[in-house]
Amino acid sequence: MFQVRIHGRGGQGVVTAAELLSLAAFQEDRHAQAFPSFGSERMGAPVVSFCRIDDREIRTHEPVSEPDALIVQDPTLLHQVDLFAGLRPDGYVLINSLLTFDALGLGEWTRGFHHERLLTVPAGEICRRRIGQMRPNAALLGGLAALTSIVSLDSVTRAIEARFAGRVAAGNVAAARECSEHVLAEMEMYVDA
Repeated sequence: MFQVRIHGRGGQGVVTAAELLSLAAFQEDRHAQAFPSFGSERMGAPVVSFCRIDDREIRTHEPVSEPDALIVQDPTLLHQVDLFAGLRPDGYVLINSLLTFDALGLGEWTRGFHHERLLTVPAGEICRRRIGQMRPNAALLGGLAALTSIVSLDSVTRAIEARFAGRVAAGNVAAARECSEHVLAEMEMYVDA
């Protein structure tokens, strides 16, 4: 079973991201579940959602405490919440940021991890250009598909098109594709190094 935890703030589409990821898995005839964890918080409060993907039926319904992958939609949460709790050294991390892990103050934390699995991507900036909003959820799923291969980019884009319509769907698909390309280019630099 592959488990993903997504951190962000209310209004950034954190819950929608988990739902889209599970829909992408369904597109590939796999089992998936998506659910959020939040109370009566207001817009801008920290929110976390979870997604599990497996080839077999998923029976557990508890929050993901040991994720295989983390998506951080809002880097302002990095030093407010223990986002990395339970993440193993072979886990994947995708952070929406223009900055590197060192510039984000995470250089010391990355020791012992596979650096090629820890990436930042300017998903917010990409979304601002593509959809006119700072909602990096769908874009980051394109990056996750490239980073982990847990689902294909085609499945992510089909999930986006199933959830949204018109210009919103087209913009989010373009953002997901651009984030995927960005991640693939970053990963290639690790191979060449």
